[in-house]
Amino acid sequence: MSVAAPVSWRFMLPYTLATLAMWMAFNAPGQVLIGQQLITLDEANKEANLALILGVGALISLLANPIFGALSDRARGRLGRRRPYLIGGAVAATAGLLLLGVGGSVPVLVAGWGLTQLALNAYQAALTAVIPDRVPPSQRATVSGLAGLSQVLGTILGVGLTGLLPVMLARYALLGALLLLAMLGFVLTSRDPQAPTTPPAPLTLAGFLSPLRHRDFALAWLTRGLVTLGYALGTTYLLYFLRDRVGLNDPAAGVFQANLAAGGALLLTVLLGGVLSDRLGRRKVFVIGSTVVIAAGLLTLALLPTWPGTLAAAALMGAGFGVYLAVDVALITEVLPSAHDSARDLGVINVALTLPQTFAPALCALFVSRLGGYTPLFLAAAVITLVSAALVQGIRGVR
Repeated sequence: MSVAAPVSWRFMLPYTLATLAMWMAFNAPGQVLIGQQLITLDEANKEANLALILGVGALISLLANPIFGALSDRARGRLGRRRPYLIGGAVAATAGLLLLGVGGSVPVLVAGWGLTQLALNAYQAALTAVIPDRVPPSQRATVSGLAGLSQVLGTILGVGLTGLLPVMLARYALLGALLLLAMLGFVLTSRDPQAPTTPPAPLTLAGFLSPLRHRDFALAWLTRGLVTLGYALGTTYLLYFLRDRVGLNDPAAGVFQANLAAGGALLLTVLLGGVLSDRLGRRKVFVIGSTVVIAAGLLTLALLPTWPGTLAAAALMGAGFGVYLAVDVALITEVLPSAHDSARDLGVINVALTLPQTFAPALCALFVSRLGGYTPLFLAAAVITLVSAALVQGIRGVR
């Protein structure tokens, strides 16, 4: 359900910070911290163990996001529909991060990342639903652009700030503390819209699958999933690619610098793309163009497996991903089948984010160990991303 009144910076700033802290908690462990821990624990099996941990976390996300979204839609308590899941998700995610920080074995890391993913998906389901709750269509690409900026900056800041701390537990504790502070800042300054007076529909499997019966929604779901898969194939093993293929002595610093390059490019495109899309009232041309740029970055990784090539690829992927994150979310909110079940439907969309990540680590390990290494991996990622660009044209209900 959308609110007609435009939102101001008093909403946008706390929302952006709440999103930023969430992506710090998602991306710093997934891209660097867990990988570093596995090098110390069992370097010989680091790729397989990373695939196991990230795969379990993604599988949990696959189920958690739409379930928590549907529960949030049906909440009728004093705190509203979204706040209970923002508060509970942030608290439980902090506990999971602390468990990761003390993890001295692969099973403990699996448990810690599983709890963190479960809780962050509850948080994300509620936070994403705030856009159709509060933001009018004319501002959705702009607000989504800020959220997209937060995703890349979350990686940069998460990796950069945690890298300043010498103790692994302190790194995870910092991520948890920032998540709690950002959540409180948003919850205390933003109202939770009144829930619809009509009784909520019961939770059923058919209810969860019903949004996919709508053609435009199903295509939006598929295209988001393919872009996510391509991006995941290009970035999941970046730490190990820089260490084992490019030959960097400090691959963690390399990941940080690559994300700086991506973030700088994203800064140039994310808000501009969102604002232009809102003013022109067009979505598909921006989504298609940005997806092609992401594919170009993946091709660069495949053809130039060097440090300069990595930086160039990161800049291309950041530039494309900035526009994509802003405009694709706005496109999705305009093909939602039900205003009353927006968090459930967005949770189903978020399955397209988590499902590819369930098997992307295993695919990466398969390519690296058995199918020719990193070059075929990145070529496959580029092809998958280009297929997504072709399918976007089939969405009829959005210009």
